[in-house]
Amino acid sequence: MRAVAILGLGCSAKDLKPFQASNAEAARSIDWRMGMPAVHDQADVILVFGGDGTIHRHLGQLVRLGLPVLVVPAGSGNDFARALGLRRVRHALAAWQTFCGGGGNVRTIDLGVISSPANVGESPAPYGSRYFCCVAGLGLDGEVSRRANRLPRWLRGHGGYAATVIPTIFSFAPLPMKILIASEDSNEGKAPHQAWSARSDQPTLLAAFANAPVYGGGMKIAPQAKMDDGLLDVCIVGGVDPFKLFCMFPTVYAGRHLTIKEVEYFQTQRVRIETEQPLDVYADGEYVCRTPVEIAVQHAALRVVTPE
Repeated sequence: MRAVAILGLGCSAKDLKPFQASNAEAARSIDWRMGMPAVHDQADVILVFGGDGTIHRHLGQLVRLGLPVLVVPAGSGNDFARALGLRRVRHALAAWQTFCGGGGNVRTIDLGVISSPANVGESPAPYGSRYFCCVAGLGLDGEVSRRANRLPRWLRGHGGYAATVIPTIFSFAPLPMKILIASEDSNEGKAPHQAWSARSDQPTLLAAFANAPVYGGGMKIAPQAKMDDGLLDVCIVGGVDPFKLFCMFPTVYAGRHLTIKEVEYFQTQRVRIETEQPLDVYADGEYVCRTPVEIAVQHAALRVVTPE
């Protein structure tokens, strides 16, 4: 078996040692390599050491290779690993041992796809589009991500996102935002074509489009999200008084924010976001593009190694 290791920021070859030594037979038989394999037949499994940003930057290549991927949580943000049940390195190590023993612990999950206007409607992710594994967002979410990315890496991994939210709440105003959902329309027996209908057209504080339940260091922005149902979970927060928003912020960690009247939550396969002025779109904590955009889900896009 040939294993490829991708090392994110702050990781080194020493992080491989527990995985190389976890199984004596595997240690002798596995051909370890570093970096992304150039062609499909150069590897059987890929281990990614890092956080959400590291995963995000390699998703396009990982999807094209179609190999099982084991995420080892070693970044400042590890929400994707957390959503897979890999909260600590020891959980990834246990999953690795099961995989090496032929445990069959490989699962196929969905990914989100963000497309610019020139590329909308194409799948899988075309040139100029980006995959994301957890959550894409704009509005308050985008501003918080922008500020959090300026923090030292250690601080980002120890509550930096949450600490950035608090001051941003009191300085960020709701923005005009139109969110449209896709529907199949037909015309006198002809082949169906995609139509759009407005789901939300109001000043919006935050819009999050989720493939996984958590982001921002464990916030359950989309508590009902499943990574294999072929749907995006959409959470829209309308105009909320800053003090009320400050008080409701802790409820996001338990997913209880859905009971607040200013919060709208629904599921769909594809959305289009239009704004009066271009707004930054972030996904998995990384800057992607500016509005207008379409965000969709690609079903069964990635194979991942999970706990038994």
